[in-house]
Amino acid sequence: MNDQTAKEPHVLNKRERSMIAHQEMPLRPPQTRIHSFDEVPIGYSDEQARTESLRCLHCTTPACIGACPVGIDIPGFLRLIEQGNPGAAAKKIRETNFLPAVCGRVCPQDKQCQAVCVVGRRNIPVGIGNLERYAADYERTHGLFEIPDIKEPTGKRVAIIGSGPAGLSAAFALAIEGHEVTVFEASHRAGGVLVYGIPRFRLPIKVIDEDIRFLSKLGIRFVYNMVIGKILTLEDLLYREGFDAVLIGTGAGLPRLLNVPGSNANGVYSANEYLTRIYLMEANRFPNYSTPVFSGKKVAVVGAGNTAMDVLRTAKRLGAEPTCYYRRSHQEAPARSEELKHAEQEEMNWRWLSNPVEFIVDEDNFVKQIKCERMVLSEPDETGRQKPVPTGEFFVEECDTVVMALGCSVNPIIPSTDAEIRTNKWGVILVDPTTCQTSKTGVFAAGDAITGGSTVIQAMGQAKKAAAGIHEYLMGKSNSALKA
Repeated sequence: MNDQTAKEPHVLNKRERSMIAHQEMPLRPPQTRIHSFDEVPIGYSDEQARTESLRCLHCTTPACIGACPVGIDIPGFLRLIEQGNPGAAAKKIRETNFLPAVCGRVCPQDKQCQAVCVVGRRNIPVGIGNLERYAADYERTHGLFEIPDIKEPTGKRVAIIGSGPAGLSAAFALAIEGHEVTVFEASHRAGGVLVYGIPRFRLPIKVIDEDIRFLSKLGIRFVYNMVIGKILTLEDLLYREGFDAVLIGTGAGLPRLLNVPGSNANGVYSANEYLTRIYLMEANRFPNYSTPVFSGKKVAVVGAGNTAMDVLRTAKRLGAEPTCYYRRSHQEAPARSEELKHAEQEEMNWRWLSNPVEFIVDEDNFVKQIKCERMVLSEPDETGRQKPVPTGEFFVEECDTVVMALGCSVNPIIPSTDAEIRTNKWGVILVDPTTCQTSKTGVFAAGDAITGGSTVIQAMGQAKKAAAGIHEYLMGKSNSALKA
């Protein structure tokens, strides 16, 4: 610790704070981590965390709070880390964010809170996400979880469909209001996209399971292997099972695929199927687990978002040579800067400005090559966005596995089985923007089900709003469904 950071925090002025060096999060070496599914970031030490927290200037009007979808008091929890009290910092975060250890790892802070950090105007922004993770991990490893005060039972029962970020956040918010909450999950375990869609080297399973256990201690009941819309309908939940309100938090799990020749070949996956087989069904440990996955030696990954980075890095750990194909350039890649950086450190192959037009198959209908058209970028439009333009030039490369990471659409099961649930032309469930109530009385929705594919923290922010709407509805203060 240098002389400046050795001072008492309140003694440091803004100039001294701005001179403190940014603390890089320690990482496992690339050549070691590509052979393991262990978490890549190691985490801040106590000294690193305190030093990084001292870089916060404690602005009079902190823009970072407004840029956080759940409104975390960021300067408040950073101040507590400054003072050497990370447990209290975690408690401060949990006032508005039920999943701080998750959000500290997977949220796009570079596009949200850190993007508006005043320190970032002339320097590297304060590492808000890393500090959130540090405080949450400290709380977990030191056994500092506290059961919050729960209000008197209301006698009202709420069914939550889906146990992803939206469902879990809403369950927490409603339980502490005194409502009886049951979460229905289609899979055999809770967590939703946190479990099946995010690799263990980014989000260890122990972090998710600790939050599930915490919810169970609040009295929240989990029902697994229950596909609502098939086994039970919304009508069943409301009238046969006796729930007073329902929240749809089923996410966006319908993969988007390329409609090109060879898309149905053996060895061609959606990112959802590929990652689900590995992280939910343990295909990486086949035959000890019964679900296999075919991941060959040359894996072509189509797309350059966060999910594409997850697939590339997973394939590398399974012994493949992965290549990323994206129709725009490196600068336009939608992945978090940190995820892109980590993938680059792990030495993936990159084919920027390449648009796949065909997956070429062998005599057994197994993919053997990928054919791409070279693209160029147009002049920026009025939004500054450059469109990929075909050149008429093509190239072919060898591959034995293709994974399409092109985003997902909203899960269609519930809207398709209940005519009262209104959706737009993309299948997104329509809700009242204030209460998140759908067009069906007593039924609400939140998360990717009402936005399409989004982020964990945005889903949580919507779930908080929906939980507030449900509470108002249950207590008789609001009862109107979305109007036509």
